[in-house]
Amino acid sequence: MQNMEKIYKEYSTTVYKYLFCLTQNKDISEELTQETFALAVEDIKKFRGECKLSVWLCQIAKHLWYKELKKKKKNVNISFEEIKDTVLDDESLEETICEKEEKLKLFKDMQKLDEKSREVMYLRMVGNLSYEEIGEVLGKTANWTRVTFYRAKQKIREENKNEK
Repeated sequence: MQNMEKIYKEYSTTVYKYLFCLTQNKDISEELTQETFALAVEDIKKFRGECKLSVWLCQIAKHLWYKELKKKKKNVNISFEEIKDTVLDDESLEETICEKEEKLKLFKDMQKLDEKSREVMYLRMVGNLSYEEIGEVLGKTANWTRVTFYRAKQKIREENKNEK
């Protein structure tokens, strides 16, 4: 088995990007990435090689994030004060609010998707991961991730078309 320093160098960016997709928070993602590798050091003997190492690490990361969510009961609401502090004029404020509403709508639509489709969408759109990287994280092929992303996009478009 490779030493953990080499494993960290090779997979830390993938784990961080994956966590960032889940958390939307740089600090939490960095902290959980460190925790992931600390836990991996303890449990490396449990890794049986049935999946790629990156998949195993991302599963540890996902478990840690869910544990963190249970602890904090994360609040996703954005206060008016936060918006006001980031914009300078009414036009910018209106654009910012519209953008946030569009993003919120998209994330609500994504929640209606099955877990794998939703995960692919998050990793692609929020994490800016390539189809190859997403495939590696999820233990699938790049083609599978590309098709899953396309189908998820189509499903959201269809549902939005039917709502109008």
